[in-house]
Amino acid sequence: MFLAGLLVLGSCTQDFEALNTNPNAPVRVEAELLLRQVIYDYGDEMAYEGFVAGNLLGQYFTAIDFNLFDRHSLTEPQFGGNPWPTLYRNLRDNEILLAEARNNPAAAVYEGPALILKAYLSAALTDMYGDVPYREALRGGEGLVTAAYDSQESIYTEPEGILDNLEKGLAAIAAYEGTASLRGDILFGGDLRGWVRFAQSLRIKALLRLSDRIEVATPLQAIYESGDFIQTNADNATFDFTDRQPNNFRMANLRAGDFNLFILSATTEDLLQDLNDPRLSTFFRPTANDPTAFRGLLNGPDASQTSISVADFSLTGRIFREATGSLDANFMTAWETAFLLAEAAERGLLPADAQAWYETGVELAFAYWQTELPADYLSTGPAAYGANGADPLEQILTQKWIANLLNGYEGWIEYRRTGFPQLRTVAASLNDDRIPVRLPYPADEEALNNANYLRATATNGNSVNAPVWWDVD
Repeated sequence: MFLAGLLVLGSCTQDFEALNTNPNAPVRVEAELLLRQVIYDYGDEMAYEGFVAGNLLGQYFTAIDFNLFDRHSLTEPQFGGNPWPTLYRNLRDNEILLAEARNNPAAAVYEGPALILKAYLSAALTDMYGDVPYREALRGGEGLVTAAYDSQESIYTEPEGILDNLEKGLAAIAAYEGTASLRGDILFGGDLRGWVRFAQSLRIKALLRLSDRIEVATPLQAIYESGDFIQTNADNATFDFTDRQPNNFRMANLRAGDFNLFILSATTEDLLQDLNDPRLSTFFRPTANDPTAFRGLLNGPDASQTSISVADFSLTGRIFREATGSLDANFMTAWETAFLLAEAAERGLLPADAQAWYETGVELAFAYWQTELPADYLSTGPAAYGANGADPLEQILTQKWIANLLNGYEGWIEYRRTGFPQLRTVAASLNDDRIPVRLPYPADEEALNNANYLRATATNGNSVNAPVWWDVD
């Protein structure tokens, strides 16, 4: 009986893997599904994050309750404020896509877009957090589960980094000679020329971000002279939300009480009112108590000490709840590119007409937000280039900030880089009246990647007031 038992046990263990493998289960994900998943998941998640957290850091919105994040206690995210898992999840899926493109000739068309997405996602990650796990990240399949942190400088400038991957992505597209179409592409419908323009606009953006650290005039001029960057809203790297589930903007699905926590910031109110900017009524609603008035509130109120009636303030607009079919998940646009070129020209980094690119950016931004541009806005109004002694550089960056509403993290990042527009000290700061200049690493890193976390935070203590490498100010 003992020998018989051993024989039975041996036969079971010998075939254990085969017996416990579902022959009908997929062993790999098709490239088109991975591409669609990365684009949609990142766009959906970060549009939500931008609304509930980025727009607080950028001072587009104010949160009137459950607002520790708005008061700059960033280690206590509530509705949002921890994009780390979203970024790494999509970097992981994109890395699987990149490996499939390189190892399977039938999927070779995906290599260029995957490299461009890797650069895009990596830039978002390091711009928010600074030094992060990069070259050793996403290697759990190899048994490497505690990744070292790479410096932001190396993530941007060294081989296999952001700038390098953008160039390699462009090279992969140029070298592709196959006939397979790029399926699953919800940004450009499979048009590889769209990915080329996207990558070139991202290169412009990255170079401007690093312009206080490295020489950028030569590569900027080469990109500019090529003309091969996003120049019209039809070429934008965006995808549309719908008015109804399952692909509507997530704020439309929250309880009314949660949606109504987010109101017009006093910073945004003053900027838009001073410019006589009609986008105020696109982004926000008049107050319930006075349908002719828009009213904002200084960021970061202490709800336990301040009585706030929602009816006295402007809630966010219909486009974010009732009419989300008019809203986009925004990766890169023509207006952002135009403002970047205007800045480069104004700063002498590019031999171009700064005013012309500024005015083009404004026109594109109004069209993007489906708001009619007033006839005098760029001629005799406060937004006219250099009007009444205005600083053109501040005008360019302020207009870009306005158009980036919903991409609130982007507005905050550009404020950190440039100082424009001038944000305010929040009402009841939990950060010694300082505006944070980076997001803190999440608590999971300290718990699960402790040795590398301690090395990474040895110089900055994981402080939200420690500037990232490109932030020389």
